[in-house]
Amino acid sequence: MNAITNAPPRNDFKSWCAGHAAAVEQALSRWVVADAPAGLGEAMRYAVLDGGKRLRPLLVMGACEAVHGDAGAALRAACAVELIHAYSLVHDDMPCMDDDVLRRGKPTVHVQFGEARALLAGDALQALAFELLTPPEGVAPAIQARLCRLLARAAGYAGMAGGQAIDLASVGQSLDEASLRRMHQLKTGALLQASVMMGAACGDADADASAALERYGAALGLAFQVVDDILDVTADSATLGKTAGKDAAHDKPTYVSLMGLSGAQAHARELLAQALGALGDSRLDDTRALAALATMVVNRDN
Repeated sequence: MNAITNAPPRNDFKSWCAGHAAAVEQALSRWVVADAPAGLGEAMRYAVLDGGKRLRPLLVMGACEAVHGDAGAALRAACAVELIHAYSLVHDDMPCMDDDVLRRGKPTVHVQFGEARALLAGDALQALAFELLTPPEGVAPAIQARLCRLLARAAGYAGMAGGQAIDLASVGQSLDEASLRRMHQLKTGALLQASVMMGAACGDADADASAALERYGAALGLAFQVVDDILDVTADSATLGKTAGKDAAHDKPTYVSLMGLSGAQAHARELLAQALGALGDSRLDDTRALAALATMVVNRDN
């Protein structure tokens, strides 16, 4: 198994992130082809390249390193989860969903290419994700199967799509904390947690380490959404790269509307503590990248 050995120095987190993000960007540019029919490739590349924090791929790579996993499998998994994320944003921005015109500081895909091509671009990105996970050689079939199952479940009715359905059905309604948590565990958290578990699936973590990483991913996934809710009311559109104040304008339940700003900020810190505690419980010998990623999620400003 080809373990990851060429990451930048672990005491330089920015270099670590930049190195892995660059590798993912190069792989995405190679695998998301421009010559798909009728301009479809152009829309696909517009949706996925040259933008975003690449948090999900970085979680894959960090978890893979923690379990001394297979670098080639991890790179494919990192790109696959980013393709699913990108497809979800394309569809989420469309008029039938959140109806947004700005994403990553540029016009959304349906604004740039029209609704029909945006819909097809999202469909194609989703399909390509699973194609990347199942190469004819280079990744063991058992790892391919584990990666496909993790990603499919996180993207489907038991994960992201189910959470989005709850979100759309909850506009104008008051949700208690348990209901809000459940919605975001599915809509946002499931794919972030799956990113961690896909990285772990590229190696041989024991049951205790896997359970700890699962708890880490759950806490980080929810923390990400809590911070998103906070930034929606504290940051401007230029900083966010997307429309600020959208949740309040659409009368959506959020952690800020439920807990207040200071309560939501305290909850984000609690979730960070849970994530870091889970890493300690994993007893893996190097989880510094995962710890730094969790801290980055809670302290980010966009």
